[in-house]
Amino acid sequence: MISHRGFAYFYCKQHLMISNNISLKIYNTFGLDYRTDCFISIKSENELLQALNTLPGVEKPILVLGGGSNLLFTEDFKGTVIHPDIGGIYIEENNRGHSIVSCGAGVHWDKLVEWSVEKGLGGLENLSYIPGTAGAAPLQNIGAYGVEVKDSVEKVRAVSISDGSIREFSNEECLFGYRDSIFKNKLKGKYAITKVFFRLQPHPVLATGYGSLREEMEKLGPPSLQTVRNAVINIRKAKLPDPEVIGNAGSFFKNPVVSLEKIEKLRQDFPGIPFYPDQSGGIKLAAGWLIEKCGWKGKRSGDAGVYEKQALVLVNYGGATGKEIYDLSEKIRLSVFVKFGVELVKEVEIIGPEG
Repeated sequence: MISHRGFAYFYCKQHLMISNNISLKIYNTFGLDYRTDCFISIKSENELLQALNTLPGVEKPILVLGGGSNLLFTEDFKGTVIHPDIGGIYIEENNRGHSIVSCGAGVHWDKLVEWSVEKGLGGLENLSYIPGTAGAAPLQNIGAYGVEVKDSVEKVRAVSISDGSIREFSNEECLFGYRDSIFKNKLKGKYAITKVFFRLQPHPVLATGYGSLREEMEKLGPPSLQTVRNAVINIRKAKLPDPEVIGNAGSFFKNPVVSLEKIEKLRQDFPGIPFYPDQSGGIKLAAGWLIEKCGWKGKRSGDAGVYEKQALVLVNYGGATGKEIYDLSEKIRLSVFVKFGVELVKEVEIIGPEG
């Protein structure tokens, strides 16, 4: 055992490292300084198997933590955090119709998108500049500008937390939904994703259905993968805070889906309410619009606040606690329900007490 700055590091012959009582501030984009009893950074699938099956001192419960871009800690984590830091992007299969690309779970998501655009492979360009890691993308089924990652996922490779068995989930087996997958519900906390395989297109059809995206692309030049990527980056930079500057986890709530009957009543009471059809057959509302109409945009309670340019984003101005951000989110949910009769569901996962 080697001690350094109050932390204990344990080395095995494969150089796997366990850290005790480590701060998670740099591992969550809210920048919250909560700690974990035990922290293991994993560089390969074999290291993950070793950590799960052979090493003593791994405390339960176990939390698999990638970039921490979609969660909110409300207290210290009493257990073990496993941080997949598995790299590598490879073309596994290439033919005239598609390319199968594998990506390690620890690769930063936007690095993968940048790589795919540079290679002329389409499918991910609309998902540019989304924070987080490749391993978290299918778990969350990230989406933007008319595209979801499920549209490009071929399969997901993962390791069982309970017994170390390896399984590959097909696209269908992932049970993708709106900001949802089998890894967020039925198998939540049961698997650690190690690699994701994508089916990308060498002759892509660009998805430019969103008006704001088309307008931005027109400023940048002829339509191309790079033009789409640049347009998305410009839009996101203009309306969303950089987590390196202001702590946040992007959209805090999902856009709610209501019935046809409900939207008719809402249109009568609020003629300007924006809405659009959902794949489920219901009607999807803009959560940010609902929150803004309740007067929350730009509001601040101590160092917890609602971003001034996008009401869907809650922020940490520096000294907020997770509990303060959570309490603010609950006040927002209540006000939206009282005004519109619509219940907002959190997109961000809460790690710790919610009451």
